[in-house]
Amino acid sequence: MLYLYNLLVIIAGFFLKIAAFFSPKMKLFVNGRKNVFAILKEKIKPEDKTIWFHSASLGEYEQGLPVIEKIKEKYPTHKIIVTFFSPSGYEVRKNNNIADVTIYLPLDTKSNAKEFLKLAHPELAFFIKYEFWLNYLEELKKQKTPVYLISGIFRDNQMFFKWYGGFYRKALKTFTYFFVQNEDSKNKIKSIGFHNVIVSGDTRFDRVNAILERDNSLSFIETFKNNHPLIVIGSSWPKDETLLTEYINQAPSSVKFIIAPHNIKPDQIESLKNAITKKTILFSEKEHKALAEYSVFIIDTVGLLTKIYSYGTIAYVGGGFGNPGIHNILEPATFGIPIVIGPNYSKFAEAIELVNLKGCMVISNREELKQTFDRLLSDENYLREKGEICRLYIQNNKGATNTIIKSIN
Repeated sequence: MLYLYNLLVIIAGFFLKIAAFFSPKMKLFVNGRKNVFAILKEKIKPEDKTIWFHSASLGEYEQGLPVIEKIKEKYPTHKIIVTFFSPSGYEVRKNNNIADVTIYLPLDTKSNAKEFLKLAHPELAFFIKYEFWLNYLEELKKQKTPVYLISGIFRDNQMFFKWYGGFYRKALKTFTYFFVQNEDSKNKIKSIGFHNVIVSGDTRFDRVNAILERDNSLSFIETFKNNHPLIVIGSSWPKDETLLTEYINQAPSSVKFIIAPHNIKPDQIESLKNAITKKTILFSEKEHKALAEYSVFIIDTVGLLTKIYSYGTIAYVGGGFGNPGIHNILEPATFGIPIVIGPNYSKFAEAIELVNLKGCMVISNREELKQTFDRLLSDENYLREKGEICRLYIQNNKGATNTIIKSIN
């Protein structure tokens, strides 16, 4: 089976090079890996002490960031190497200031794994949430490198739990500890013979809780809000926006809206703006404008949404009318504001928990959206109660990072 795995990786690498001619994302994926070994040779010397963190994409990187920061404090003389599998993670965080080297992870061939680990020679290795690359794990095992899974999730549909997944189960023997998010994951990994598992929780709670300690002020948002109730619509998709624009167009003039769409392509931004009948301004147009005079503010840039949530009265988090589902609800929750989402949230444990706690409200159509927003805006006690549920949810679930750090020698 391992032979078949290696053959499939090689075949995949061949077809990815062909796909790169037709897809900008695949071009980044392929070209970004061409100079990885040269970068490692330049930035990591044989005498350097290093620690390696691997994340699939941006979400996993953000999830692992609290641990990276603490490890850097604990091992100040070590160089930190961060690798990404996906362009959507690497391209956004390639210029981060926490790692000494940020690169793509070469495809999981035997030769790549040997060369990468020879050049990186990490004393500790961390895989964030998932992605179990068999050749890298085998080489780490040969080198007797301590390896940790952080914020891990195990589900029945994973290869480890199938009758034919023996070679994958064998790879798990590389791990020194599995730090998992919940008891269910712990029980699943124990069911196949692994007892070196600790329920640490989800490090994302530490990540979003740390947001409260930084400066989240944006003077132009404060000017726009002008002491009015503000509904922040984050990471919206067209299916979300179809419902939302109808509500916006008939909402009381006292309520303001900020929309930060998931996709900021000019044609989609223009289409969104044209669907709104109220006075609307784009972020790219805001200079020298009297922002307080506008009712709707469309954020046609990236990187501001987290801070914008801090000004919200209510948050609507998009993605719940498509696949794979909703975007990050923990960021608005940390600011203690009620959250409204679409119906597709079953793959997200935090959403399920917050819905069950009644801090997060689910809508499926225009009528439910209107009823939910109207009640939150008209009943101050109800609004405060829902927001407090969200705030406490974050506070009650933080601490995973310290559990992990205390368990690492």
